[in-house]
Amino acid sequence: MKVEDEERIAANLSKIMAMICIRNTRLEDLHAGVQPVTLIGDYSDVNVIDATGQTIPWRSVSHINDVQMADLMRDIVNRLFTFHMRRDDPSFRDHLDGWMTASNKWDSPVLDTAFLDAVAELGAARKA
Repeated sequence: MKVEDEERIAANLSKIMAMICIRNTRLEDLHAGVQPVTLIGDYSDVNVIDATGQTIPWRSVSHINDVQMADLMRDIVNRLFTFHMRRDDPSFRDHLDGWMTASNKWDSPVLDTAFLDAVAELGAARKA
C-alpha cells in the first residue's frame, strides 16, 4: 500500500474515532453550559467566585472534577474498546460510513510530535 493511502486511511479512521468515541461522550456534557466572556481574549480577565467567596482566576480553575474525569475516561475507553471489537462487523462499518461525511469536514490530522517525544522519553526512562 502506498504511503499516501495509509495516511488517508489513518486520517479518516482517526477523525471517525474521535467523533464517535470521544466527542459524543460525557465530554459534550462538560462542553454544555454558559461560556464566560473574555474581553482580553486569554481569560485573564475572568474570575470564578466559589461558595466560600474565594475568587479564582479562570485559568487556575479546575474545569472538571475527579469524578467527571473518571466517568469521561471510562466512557472513552469503553467506546474505543467497542469500536475495536466491532470494526470487522459489516453493519457497524456501514454505520461508520454515515459518520464519514461529518468527519470529513474536520481539519486533516498531523503527527503530534510532543506526543511522540513523550512516548520516546518514557521508553528511555524505562530502559534506564
